[in-house]
Amino acid sequence: MSIRPVTHIGKTQPTLEGAGVKLERVFGFQDPEMLDPFLMMDDFRNERPEDYLAGFPWHPHRGIETITYVLAGTVEHGDSLGNRGTLGAGSVQWMTAGRGIMHQEMPKGDETGRMHGFQLWANLPSSLKMTEPRYQDIEGKDIPAVTDDDGTSARVIIGDFWGQKGPVDGIAADPQYLDIHVPAGKKKRFKVDTYKQTFAYVFEGSGTFEGASDPFGVLTEKEFGGEELKIRDQTGDRTLVIFGTGDEIVVQAGDHGIRFLLVSGAPIKEPVAWHGPIVMNTRQELTQAINELQNGTFIR
Repeated sequence: MSIRPVTHIGKTQPTLEGAGVKLERVFGFQDPEMLDPFLMMDDFRNERPEDYLAGFPWHPHRGIETITYVLAGTVEHGDSLGNRGTLGAGSVQWMTAGRGIMHQEMPKGDETGRMHGFQLWANLPSSLKMTEPRYQDIEGKDIPAVTDDDGTSARVIIGDFWGQKGPVDGIAADPQYLDIHVPAGKKKRFKVDTYKQTFAYVFEGSGTFEGASDPFGVLTEKEFGGEELKIRDQTGDRTLVIFGTGDEIVVQAGDHGIRFLLVSGAPIKEPVAWHGPIVMNTRQELTQAINELQNGTFIR
């Protein structure tokens, strides 16, 4: 076994998206090779309805897959293909945009006004850029959860983990997507595929990830477009942790435990031409998509 080194750690950046939704950007619009096949991730967490109710009105997607995981509140969605639905607390949606759809996502809070969830964008390889769009909506009750003897628990959204298989399947990046909680003071090892890009996003508690020359790594301005950041205390809420190569990660939970998303996927290793929600391989393909969007032929 070899521990994956921590190569970078970064804090989220406040961002305004959609029709004025206040959220935290975990990563996005950096060098696409940095987290290939993953392009962007947002943490939409708010207790003020006025900061999120305007939502994400009709907008296009092509060439990517979007993964929405809801922890609190609901997200109502609809698209140009006639699909409609509501994602409740604990549920997940994996949308393959493929050749293109127009859709909208409208968040609503729970009984206290709280809204919390994540959206991750994954790239599609050139062979699937123009595939037929599809949805996988999974209710929270259908996502398997497993608890180890020491109290460590995981919800298995995608992939195989501790004898459980996540309900989302047929995804190009062959990913693993886990929601993990390690109790206070516990040290835990998690096996990961050596050849997959892997990151963790801490959203509750704090802890220490082993394997960095600097105990927590360095986020540089060049890589993520923010100020240089060096963290030497415990990794805590709203922290992105990127790992190098190896076949396991090791985390020591802090005094209040730690909860994080552990995500991995097979790199696509193809050129990326990217403009907002449209991600193609060449500038010519991107220009064509934008022209189709403008002349009304985007939906096929």
